[in-house]
Amino acid sequence: MAKHVPTANGTEMTGATSLVKSLEAAGVDVMFGLPGGAILPAYDPIFDSTIRHILVRHEQGAGHAATGYAQVTGRAGVCIATSGPGATNLVTPLMDAAMDSVPLVAITGQVPSAAIGTDAFQEADIRGITMPFTKHNYLVTDPAEIPGVIAEAFHIATTGRPGPVLVDVAKDALQKMTTFNWPTSIKLAGYNPKTTPDSQAITDAAALIAQSSKPVFYVGGGVIKANASAELRQLVELLGAPVVTTLMARGAFPDSHPLHMGMPGMHGTVAAVTALQKADLLITLGARFDDRVTGKLSTFAVNAKIIHADIDPAEIGKNRHADVAVVGDVKETISALIPALKAALAKSQPDLSTWLRQMNSLKATYPLGYDLPDDGSLSPQHVIERIGKISGTDTIFTSGVGQHQMWASQFISYEHPRTWLNSGGAGTMGYGVPAAMGAKVGAPGATVWAIDGDGCFQMTNQELVTCALNNIPIKVAIINNESLGMVRQWQTLFYEGRYSNTSLESKRVPNFPMLAEAMGCVGLSCEREEDVDATIEKAMGINDQPVVIDFRVHRDAMVWPMVAAGASNDDIKIARETAPDWDSQEL
Repeated sequence: MAKHVPTANGTEMTGATSLVKSLEAAGVDVMFGLPGGAILPAYDPIFDSTIRHILVRHEQGAGHAATGYAQVTGRAGVCIATSGPGATNLVTPLMDAAMDSVPLVAITGQVPSAAIGTDAFQEADIRGITMPFTKHNYLVTDPAEIPGVIAEAFHIATTGRPGPVLVDVAKDALQKMTTFNWPTSIKLAGYNPKTTPDSQAITDAAALIAQSSKPVFYVGGGVIKANASAELRQLVELLGAPVVTTLMARGAFPDSHPLHMGMPGMHGTVAAVTALQKADLLITLGARFDDRVTGKLSTFAVNAKIIHADIDPAEIGKNRHADVAVVGDVKETISALIPALKAALAKSQPDLSTWLRQMNSLKATYPLGYDLPDDGSLSPQHVIERIGKISGTDTIFTSGVGQHQMWASQFISYEHPRTWLNSGGAGTMGYGVPAAMGAKVGAPGATVWAIDGDGCFQMTNQELVTCALNNIPIKVAIINNESLGMVRQWQTLFYEGRYSNTSLESKRVPNFPMLAEAMGCVGLSCEREEDVDATIEKAMGINDQPVVIDFRVHRDAMVWPMVAAGASNDDIKIARETAPDWDSQEL
């Protein structure tokens, strides 16, 4: 591919060329998109651009691929679509990126400016539709504004709390002539994300930690966004307190570390859930007290004081009052906290030995585990665990949403950040395959596995065609339990086994290996435990085309531990009707 040559300011060109030149100037190297009438003028200069454009099969795939790319690289992902249905197909990925704070820039075409508001062919008010879940969005009708808007869009998407920005461009703005002027600096009134924490807040946080006897590090996805994993480890080891990592923070702190208690929340480990419940201090770093972590909020960590560090001031105090609020970039916050805590610990060193002994006892007594099916059929947890073991800790994993997502977060060991990509806040079925595609484009040297469910896979599997045609050799493990597994689990537990519309009959239709072959991939299947390792190793040996494995697993397997929706974390169950034996624990 030709090297990008910067375009001189003052050059005359069409709005469409200005758009493409602006994307080049913003440092974009790849985008995912699908052309249509309103955006068509922009596709002509894309033909000559240094930017790699990957033609997807569905705009939702473009959005999730851009998200996967962003989550792996830390750079803004870019997707492009036409007006009307093209743009509305990006709604789900934009909401998904907003919920998980992913930097994304979406470019959409719009009908000519004179036709806006007339219900013209393929017109949709995409600005109005996406306003609630974009960090900011634009409608451009004047071609002279294009460079400035694109520069601002990337600035907003990637600074402060990252998030999606949409730029809607009217067709006539793309067609008209304009003068290209890339801005030299960006000043946005009212947008000044605070990155450096207040020194008093840091001192107060350090003092509170030094007084605590049961502190826990409650680590959220913000730590990964801020590239703060190394600093986090330093801070944790300085204090020697237990750590929990949320679903979005898996890999932020190594699973193998002795202070790691696992994942908290609805399907968290007993040790992690209990650590938060029994703590006297939560050191909350880049996490947002989400309902899936807290359970019934009024019963969550009732004896704990809260230090809440986040770049977004709106998150602090939203769900839980913070005793010490630290607004700023979490990397800068942790870097400032390390010397402050050293100074505080020099004056008073808390004795955490009893607390650690209690937590380690829970960790040893209630490890994550699963039962193998009585009938000799495949255990989904076993399959996922083996994929993790065989492919190694540098592998990037994406997942769909549901049981397979929870098992992948539980039974794969994550040692590095940006190796676990999933839809946490939105819970988007169909996220796994396109996100894996984007991740592989962002990290071409890495092995990328999508752990998908048979339900999720049937939503976005068409992007395998994109992978096959663009030499993006991802690997997909379909955890095929013939069901919408998580909904079925809830029906088992809360609706007396009345399985209303959760059976997919997908061991019969479709034939997943044949479907994979039809889409230019290698299709494999596995239904016996003794074949699991060999099948995974076969997939690991194929690196020149995508591979799909249909793992036909036992349909009654459930995700445990579990805290029911709306219940207190104190009511955690390790199996059906089975709570931990609290009496045997010295809590």
